[in-house]
Amino acid sequence: MTDTIKTTHPVIANPQVTRHIMKAFNLRAAKKLGQNFLVDAGIVQGIVDAAGAGPEDNILEIGPGIGTLTQGLAESGAKVTAVELDKKLPAVLAHTLEGYDNVTIVPGDILKVNIPELMGNKPFKVAANLPYYITTPILMALLEQHLPISILVTMVQKEVALRMIAQPGSKIYGALSVAVQYYTRPHIAFDVPPRSFIPAPEVDSVVIVCDVREKPAVEVKSEKMFFRVVKAAFGQRRKTIANALKGAGFQQEDIKAAFDKCGLDSGRRGETFSLEEFGILADAFVQK
Repeated sequence: MTDTIKTTHPVIANPQVTRHIMKAFNLRAAKKLGQNFLVDAGIVQGIVDAAGAGPEDNILEIGPGIGTLTQGLAESGAKVTAVELDKKLPAVLAHTLEGYDNVTIVPGDILKVNIPELMGNKPFKVAANLPYYITTPILMALLEQHLPISILVTMVQKEVALRMIAQPGSKIYGALSVAVQYYTRPHIAFDVPPRSFIPAPEVDSVVIVCDVREKPAVEVKSEKMFFRVVKAAFGQRRKTIANALKGAGFQQEDIKAAFDKCGLDSGRRGETFSLEEFGILADAFVQK
């Protein structure tokens, strides 16, 4: 233990400390909840730094586990609200985070809780080591609600992060790429090797930073129509966008009218369309 570690608050992001906590509380990483406990203090500090966490911040953490990242965020002086799905862990967190009066543990499902109410109807940041099996639904739920989030800093599977930042024409560019880039400016901050966890995951991980835009990347008449067109375009990637739209339930005459109106090539595939072009096409489907 180094001189920088408080004796009353041993650093949780440490293999020995984490194993001690797991043994003391008879914990095992739950596969069905996608649990892997982070044991690298450098990675924790990297996430805290990427979020720019400080005493003036309200931070929502999703899935605090045994409090590893929570502790790092709390040490920054930020007010941390951590939502934990695993019913066994709030009791563990009450012990591991004892003495941090700037941390509130909320048992519950992040997809079901009233986030604005939880965060006091104030602007906030998001920091999380997300369970990989549910990364996309959580990210989209946060973004689609137009919550007053300034930045999301999340650890995700590298494959997912690469899809989030993918550009038109890439094989991995898809609906997730469009949605994330519509709402945010994403970039990969750093890699996280499997040895940074107990147990070590079988996939590579990264920390991705999403700076939330004040206004979406493109102005559209109907956000609902924009995402309906995007989803349809990538639903059948090998088809032309016109055929993909038809396969998704758009009427042939409406498709022809929309392309005639917007001037885009209906013979292109959806994966070649930029956010701006999706916006132009979606607007062409919306009546005056």
